[in-house]
Amino acid sequence: MLFRVFSQKIIVMTLIVGLSGGCATVHGPPTESDPLESYNRAMFSLNENIYEYILDPIVDAYQFIAPDFVQTGVTNFFSNLNDIVVMTNNLLQFKLMDFAHSLLRFVYNTVFGIFGLFDVATHMGLPKQKEDFGQTLGAWGVPAGPYFVIPLLGPSTIRDTVGDYVDWEYVDPINLHVDDKRTRYGLLGLKTIDTRMGLLKVDSVVSKATIDKYAFVRDAYLQRRQHLVYDGNPPREKPNFAPSSKEDLELEDALEQELLK
Repeated sequence: MLFRVFSQKIIVMTLIVGLSGGCATVHGPPTESDPLESYNRAMFSLNENIYEYILDPIVDAYQFIAPDFVQTGVTNFFSNLNDIVVMTNNLLQFKLMDFAHSLLRFVYNTVFGIFGLFDVATHMGLPKQKEDFGQTLGAWGVPAGPYFVIPLLGPSTIRDTVGDYVDWEYVDPINLHVDDKRTRYGLLGLKTIDTRMGLLKVDSVVSKATIDKYAFVRDAYLQRRQHLVYDGNPPREKPNFAPSSKEDLELEDALEQELLK
């Protein structure tokens, strides 16, 4: 029911943005990685309103009602289900040792952690990994494509959007094995609340520390995804410095003279 309410509100608000999005403009040249910036900024603003006026109050109520151990158990439960996605993509990338790692982690947490409510695997030297089909596509050489903000879900790229769909449609156990619609929507609603709860502190810090929150989130997301695709060792990009103009050279010379006084 909760997920259905979110979906209905998103559809209505997306139509509003769609009707007004043609008037949205971005001053200055578009960023190479963000040619859809006008749409993305409008959708980013829409998502921020959804979070502030719809989702965050629900998260606050959940945190007030649910004890800390319940919140931790819910987080561990969904993390354990996500390990199925992790191990599948480890296998698709032929990371056999990482596949064994994620498989053992899932088995230990499911059996000894009571269906993942307790994260015993981390204490056994099997920390959480992060793999998805977007990373798998990147490992296969598929370019990220333009930055793309998804309604409600937030930052993504064209490649990662496709990856999220594949993971959900063909791997995610909630979609594949929960046939009752009410139960499925309930789990998705709870997962959305849990995910947003984990982002609240970060979101608060970003909002206070940056002037352009959209640009900060975009750049942080793209850097993070590149870091994950290359397992922490992204290729170094050659600096692309534009030649200094005559005015720039004169300004640099004037500044140098001031510093030498």
